[in-house]
Amino acid sequence: MSYKQALKQYIEATNTHDFNNVKTHLHDQAVFWFTNKTCASMTEIQQYFENAWDTIKEEVYTAKDVTWIATSDSSATCLYTYHYEGYHNGKFVSGSGRATNIFINCNGEWKLIHEHLSKGVK
Repeated sequence: MSYKQALKQYIEATNTHDFNNVKTHLHDQAVFWFTNKTCASMTEIQQYFENAWDTIKEEVYTAKDVTWIATSDSSATCLYTYHYEGYHNGKFVSGSGRATNIFINCNGEWKLIHEHLSKGVK
């Protein structure tokens, strides 16, 4: 699997709304920076994901305009615009923002070690 496939599979796993699927794509030492919180353990990351899925029902997450800014045999970093849509309190909502993902190659398997999401800039 390539780092590009790793990003695709990570996003597909996110859209299953099952953290067990997401976790298979994460490095054990992953750190996530969200607009309002830093998650530095697998438990914190899981709680954040599950809260998001509980808040936005039927959420669909996508990545657009992916740019790989640094790649090697051991790491790969990409930037993209994320989009989400789903239902909040029964009303359709959508939004977007900026993302940075860093993958590292662990014995031939690409794992996400860092994600930084921030709300869109107008």
